[in-house]
Amino acid sequence: MTTHAAVLGWPISHSRSPLIHGTWIAEHGLDATYTAIAVDPDGASLWFETFAEHGLVGANVTIPHKETALSACDHVADHAARLGAVNTLWLEEGKLHGTSTDGEGFMANLADQAPDWAKHAKAGTALVLGAGGAARAIVDALLMAGVDRVILLNRSVDRAEALASHFQRHFGSSRIVPGPLSRFADHAGEAGLLINTTALGMEGQPPLDVPLQSLAGGATVADIVYTPLQTPLLLAAKEREHPIVDGLGMLLHQAVPGFERWFGVRPKVTDDLRQSVLADIQEKSIS
Repeated sequence: MTTHAAVLGWPISHSRSPLIHGTWIAEHGLDATYTAIAVDPDGASLWFETFAEHGLVGANVTIPHKETALSACDHVADHAARLGAVNTLWLEEGKLHGTSTDGEGFMANLADQAPDWAKHAKAGTALVLGAGGAARAIVDALLMAGVDRVILLNRSVDRAEALASHFQRHFGSSRIVPGPLSRFADHAGEAGLLINTTALGMEGQPPLDVPLQSLAGGATVADIVYTPLQTPLLLAAKEREHPIVDGLGMLLHQAVPGFERWFGVRPKVTDDLRQSVLADIQEKSIS
């Protein structure tokens, strides 16, 4: 009996999830499908409340439905409840379960591309730029992984303070410190890991302008942007001989837990898969 899963969003035609999961389905010879389904926001609440009627064993959820999907779940992972959003759903004994794999995907990609990042003398402190949904998932994952302190900087300091306050209630006030992005140079020397979670540096956006010379020597630099694969930030960090981590791996690794949950096989993130997704990105950017 064919097993069906999907990615749900609005719009959804840009999603690379069908390519990623389709590659794994073919590799493992599974009797399964993975498609993209556009869910109109006007009917999203009912769609997720009746999830079991759509013939899917599970799904990925992307913008703008991550919060709506969470509200429809019968069971939500603790960290996803903290984040206030889910990106992975599955049915279990007729009940809808939800979790978020974004943070897990980031940490797996970090371990894959910079396996020695935690050996840096200042790895106990991470410097995170941005205060949106990606920052929320990554900060949570870092704190859960045992990073002692996260310095959270954002152009709008009010948003950084609000996000910091949220995590301080769960992890304590000493473990997350908010501030304005303009204070980058004051904090950069304290961190063994720098992460850009903003859209700055993405194609069509201005570059992230921060004084990398202030960063501790040998600190790892990660960017969640993957178009282009090597952003101006990563190119500048590479020139200064910092280990770098691009954003494509996070996209790939966050897909692994859902696939394993739905289809019973844990897939691998390979260089061939990376190249296939990169080729698709380049083809669509040209067209």
